[in-house]
Amino acid sequence: MTQSIPDSSTHYDVIVVGLGALGAATLYQLSQRGARVLGIDQFSPPHDLGSSHGDSRITRLAVGEGDEYVPFVQRSHAIWRELEERTGKPLMTTTGGLILAPRGRVAEHHGKPDFVRRTIACAERFGIAHEVLDAAGIRARFPQFKLQGDEIGYFEHEAGFVRPEEAIGAQLAVARASGAQTLTGERVEAVEPVGHGDVLRVRTATASFTAGRVVVAAGAWLPAFLGTQARADWQADFSVHRQVMHWFDTGSAAADFAPGRFPIFIWMFGDGPEDYMYGFPASDPAQPALKVATEQYVDATTPDTIDRSVSAEESAAMYRERVAGRFPQIDGRAVKARACMYTVTPDRRFVIDALDGMPNLLVVSACSGHGFKHSAGLGDAIADHVLGRATTLDLSPFARGRLLEKTAA
Repeated sequence: MTQSIPDSSTHYDVIVVGLGALGAATLYQLSQRGARVLGIDQFSPPHDLGSSHGDSRITRLAVGEGDEYVPFVQRSHAIWRELEERTGKPLMTTTGGLILAPRGRVAEHHGKPDFVRRTIACAERFGIAHEVLDAAGIRARFPQFKLQGDEIGYFEHEAGFVRPEEAIGAQLAVARASGAQTLTGERVEAVEPVGHGDVLRVRTATASFTAGRVVVAAGAWLPAFLGTQARADWQADFSVHRQVMHWFDTGSAAADFAPGRFPIFIWMFGDGPEDYMYGFPASDPAQPALKVATEQYVDATTPDTIDRSVSAEESAAMYRERVAGRFPQIDGRAVKARACMYTVTPDRRFVIDALDGMPNLLVVSACSGHGFKHSAGLGDAIADHVLGRATTLDLSPFARGRLLEKTAA
């Protein structure tokens, strides 16, 4: 279907730049509030060029990264269910979730030590249904895992996965049906104040539009955008890292790894940030496969230089180093692999704040590898924030000032 080009003479309440996880969520929520809103993306989302693809993203209510995230993922779960009712599309699957690590190790994850116990404590504070398991309990529940015998596990009943492509597509479709306009295949070149700065002009290669507020949700393209705004100080807060997801054939064990028999999991083996992997049940009945991945924060990249291909050796190394000794039923035949990007801050937390000197331009980056599960709730809070409405969801923990304070210290 050919898109209609938005009228550049229209003045918008809000323009959203980037329509990935956060941008789509924000556009959707703004459209539900009756705002005159335009979303712009250089591609045609949902797509596989950024951070929100690969069939599935973990969602969990107890967030070991910090209590401040919990209200957002709780709100996200409600929004996914509302969208499922509205669109008839399955967006979130509840499988239960297992987080496990050696009992006597600090087992860091997303910059937080002793991640399993942090998660347990979070669940207790928020009254989230869970169980604490020892190695025997994990084996009894999930014999698919080959354990060392000294593990502690946190099992959350309401954890599961969200389908990112479908979730983004559903939000954009409902937003358009509710009056939001979108312009895809257009890269934003700059955002400029008009007059006294209470109006912003958003320029692409072929058009320009004005709005009272602009939300920049550019994901891995955010550093480049900040460069166009001559904000080297902000650029230094973000780095982009290539990550790889692998799918291994479950073969004759497909039933054992199906949703309902197998949970999403985060498995920490040692104390370092790369001594772990996470994974998902075999959710595609046409090609049942165990999806697994890890994270790396050593080698930086950019959207223009990233290697989007994944070599057979990369999958072989993933199987050899992490999967083979821990899932004996998986024989190592990789059926698929995909690369994506994490946009990372020094403290592995989000940045949601106005750009210095431009109070009506809000930078939003649900980054550092744990953003998608919060994205729908964040979009809800961001929509209220830019429209000047009250919200019970607190965005203040994600102000950029904390990074400046840490640098000064």
